[in-house]
Amino acid sequence: MKNILLIATGGTIASAEDDNGLSPALTGEELAQSVPQIAGLCELDIVQPMNIDSTNMRPCDWLTIRNVIMDAYDDHDGFVILHGTDTMSYTAAALSYLIQNSRKPIVLTGSQQPMGNPFTDAKLNLYQSLLYAIDDRSHDVSIVFGGKAIAGTRARKQRTMSFNAFISVNYPSLAYIRNDRIIRSAILPTPAEIAAARPAIPPIAPTTYERIDDRVCVLKLTPGLTPAIFELLAPSYDAVILETFGMGGIPEYGADATRTYQRAIFDWVDSGRTIVMTTQVPEEGLDLGVYEVGRAYAEHPGILKGDDMTTEALVAKTMWALGQSRDAQTVRELFYRPVNHDRIANA
Repeated sequence: MKNILLIATGGTIASAEDDNGLSPALTGEELAQSVPQIAGLCELDIVQPMNIDSTNMRPCDWLTIRNVIMDAYDDHDGFVILHGTDTMSYTAAALSYLIQNSRKPIVLTGSQQPMGNPFTDAKLNLYQSLLYAIDDRSHDVSIVFGGKAIAGTRARKQRTMSFNAFISVNYPSLAYIRNDRIIRSAILPTPAEIAAARPAIPPIAPTTYERIDDRVCVLKLTPGLTPAIFELLAPSYDAVILETFGMGGIPEYGADATRTYQRAIFDWVDSGRTIVMTTQVPEEGLDLGVYEVGRAYAEHPGILKGDDMTTEALVAKTMWALGQSRDAQTVRELFYRPVNHDRIANA
């Protein structure tokens, strides 16, 4: 029987009602006891590094969760993280970069209704997350929610109330879970099968990282927003994820020729800061070369292109890359390296 570490961090799944509304109250042990069906699935260890609403989840908390996993990595076959839904996609993406190429599954889940609600989705999500975590074909970071397994870098919360809250953006769901069956989108060799084919090679440990730069923000273009916004952001941020219009449209207007968006963006990257171009359109990604209003940025040194990645993954990956180096070429190489299905290679 496999040994799984359940990491409780709070969120709606652990919440209870008081005079101020819902807030995390239940412990990891109480949540596990609420689902007696999991008793025969695996040996379960439980830790509680925090008990917070995921709105309050910060990059330093991602590192705390990363440390809990790595401290227990050798003693467990997989990990299930109970997490609030609002920022779960950010945490899943961050863990994908902080713990790379993990042969052991790292699964995040939560619920839209508290565990104590009579119509909760919490029980099935917890059960199916453990079911996915003990399966031999599961590996790397994923979200299991609403009967689907989604790569940790491709998930987005799409709905605020429905039980099918998460979608996989620009990439197929890894698997669907129907009752006790895991139906995978592709037949891939298991880590055990890979090891059996190469018995002389010892098991590969995950590549892990301990540093991130949290001075990264997202700027969404809106009609009429002025390029002066970059001057306001400069003292506080090392990088901007710029959500452009459409396939990569950036306005050409400005107060004068010296204060256009093009000048502001070029000055930003030429000063040693990082900018990542993406689109605010949910699906299909960025292509700066299509329209005149984007083509000027396509090849400018220092401008990184998000292609078909999610904004959540771009935030986490930029924080991770800048945490490893401030050398522009190194950051560029790290940024364009595919990790956990986050981008289509050579996209």
